[in-house]
Amino acid sequence: MSPKQLLRLGYPQGLAIGVASDLARRWRAELPAEQIEDELRAVLADPAAHLDHPHFADVARRLHAVAVPAFAERPEPAPYRVWGEGLEAGALDQMKQSARLPVAVRGALMPDAHLGYGLPIGGVLATENAVVPYAVGVDIACRMKLSVFDVPADQLNRLNDRLVNALRRETLFGTGGHFKKPHDHPVLDADWGVTPVTKRLFEKAREQLGTSGSGNHFAEFGTLTLDHPDLGLPAGSYLALLTHSGSRGAGAQVADFYSRLAMDRHPELPPELRRLAWLDMDTEAGQEYWAAMNLMGEYARANHAVIHKKVTKAMGFDVLAGVENHHNFSWLERHDGRDLYVHRKGATPAGKGVLGVIPGSMASPGFVVRGRGEAASLDSASHGAGRVMSRTAARQKFRWNHIKPLLEERGVQLLSAGIDENPHVYKDIHQVMAAQADLVEVVGRFDPRIVRMADAGEKPED
Repeated sequence: MSPKQLLRLGYPQGLAIGVASDLARRWRAELPAEQIEDELRAVLADPAAHLDHPHFADVARRLHAVAVPAFAERPEPAPYRVWGEGLEAGALDQMKQSARLPVAVRGALMPDAHLGYGLPIGGVLATENAVVPYAVGVDIACRMKLSVFDVPADQLNRLNDRLVNALRRETLFGTGGHFKKPHDHPVLDADWGVTPVTKRLFEKAREQLGTSGSGNHFAEFGTLTLDHPDLGLPAGSYLALLTHSGSRGAGAQVADFYSRLAMDRHPELPPELRRLAWLDMDTEAGQEYWAAMNLMGEYARANHAVIHKKVTKAMGFDVLAGVENHHNFSWLERHDGRDLYVHRKGATPAGKGVLGVIPGSMASPGFVVRGRGEAASLDSASHGAGRVMSRTAARQKFRWNHIKPLLEERGVQLLSAGIDENPHVYKDIHQVMAAQADLVEVVGRFDPRIVRMADAGEKPED
């Protein structure tokens, strides 16, 4: 509703009318216009009775002249530990700020850390009875998946043209990318009505199933080298497929809706903490977000499953082994004798014996790892090499003629990508791995050879 419409309802001039207009606009996708108007009339008629209104509590508080409560931060910051040297100042400050939250219990910062929204990328935050949507991230359940094929690595050159064609035909990248004929997967039979938000996103998710996002999302063939027997395989080098993608447009809209809702619930937060607003788990909103986040996790898993199935079928390969993991998610875990919600925003689960994949860049290796279960890191490790340069700076500084010699030297065939994803914008993956040797054991090394990413000009999603 516009301010003029609210004035006609009897709303007084002032801050309340602006807040009411903003919230009405935010809720119009979920509520009928008549219901919004009726609820705003009721709030105006008796603000004191609606201070906990599920949609317009902030309006009621303004009308009732209830002062926003002062921010009550922890008496002492929550403890956290930092891995790696020379980390970006902005990421360090964001981790420091997150430790002030009254719901924070403990944290960790990984060696690939860089600036994010709210919690830094590479940040790990454990909270009690609360979830922080921005500490999960915008691309909910962004994840890695590796499939190892029954093909020796030395066959890659012979199969090159077929591999290139398979990536071009069977993968689809970019913001808004979708299939005219949607793919099928059991995830579509899940209860998408578990929240009003996921219910309205079902068709978008169905159309985008089996696609990849933009930015740093990729699909690439390469060689997996095992120096010792592992993953149920003999030592040796194998042809493998590695993909990086998440929950696509559906996940982004879930993140946006509940992040805004959390911020509405915590007007007391100072500006530097606003994006760390939380939802209490004993509220309907908290339970809704948890259900939606977990559904997005299953959807992201299905996305990768469809991609790998299509590529594998096109090549006629058999899959000998596989590894996969989320790295933008929250898990309910037991730490320090307490049940805590562990947010890993750009961090890989690394509990004792847990397998994961930590990629490098299009021209540097990634690693299959096994977690060591380091308690101080909340059983976590980095999710990649980590950026050292913003996308804007990268687009201004680099051209592909700067990058092609390095790709040729590394034997990488690049099918498509934005210049802001070139190898120079990432940290040295070997230094990152050395900085977390106490967090993970390296099982195998993946070297990319044929790489496909979103075409230049796509808007990054994560």
